[in-house]
Amino acid sequence: MNDYLYAALANARLQPVDIAAHLGVDPKTVDRWLKGRLPYPRHRWAVADYLRVDEADLWPEVAGARRLISPEVQALYPHRWAVPQSVWRDLFGRASREIDILTYSGLFLAENNGLLHVIAKRVRAGVRLRVLMGDPDAAEVAARGDDEGIGADVMTARIRNALTLFRPLQELPGTEIRLHRTVLYNSIYRADDDLLINTHAYGTTAPQAPVMHLRQADTEGAAAVYLTSIERVWTTATMIES
Repeated sequence: MNDYLYAALANARLQPVDIAAHLGVDPKTVDRWLKGRLPYPRHRWAVADYLRVDEADLWPEVAGARRLISPEVQALYPHRWAVPQSVWRDLFGRASREIDILTYSGLFLAENNGLLHVIAKRVRAGVRLRVLMGDPDAAEVAARGDDEGIGADVMTARIRNALTLFRPLQELPGTEIRLHRTVLYNSIYRADDDLLINTHAYGTTAPQAPVMHLRQADTEGAAAVYLTSIERVWTTATMIES
């Protein structure tokens, strides 16, 4: 029996059928989870997200496996589209110092009015926002479009669209947007000590590529590598005027 899952359901005043309906699975599947079967990772993440607890609070056995990898690794998602919306909201919504976005276009984010509202609210509260996007005229941008199989013109159009959609953020004090001509091996979405790393894979679009959630534990860990990457790209990028 999974007493942790039973307790979380009771605390949330939910029934197993509520979980089943939310995830779109058979109620018998949830019943098997309650009896002790370990769900697939995507289902564990979705249940934890719905109950607003950590995955390891419901399935402590996964915490041990996570520690074997690195204490900085909070989660690993098979695709960017598999990252729950609440994870993005919590990432940006909890920022108290700084938010950094390093990507080529970030159009999926620019088109999400809810997330833009969350980010804008934090910026108005004094959080610094830095956005690094690919220069639409750069050869590196064209190459990435070809690598993804969508073509240079499509990638360029995405960046220009995202720039337009990010404009309300750019008008807020504390926001700066720069264009880079860097070959990116990852897109990085950072809020204080938490980072979502969207890996880039040849022949694969960003939504299909994996995402790793890191939380910086010290100055020598994995997260520090990506934070250094952000700073290096930032210093070579070109500021665009608001």
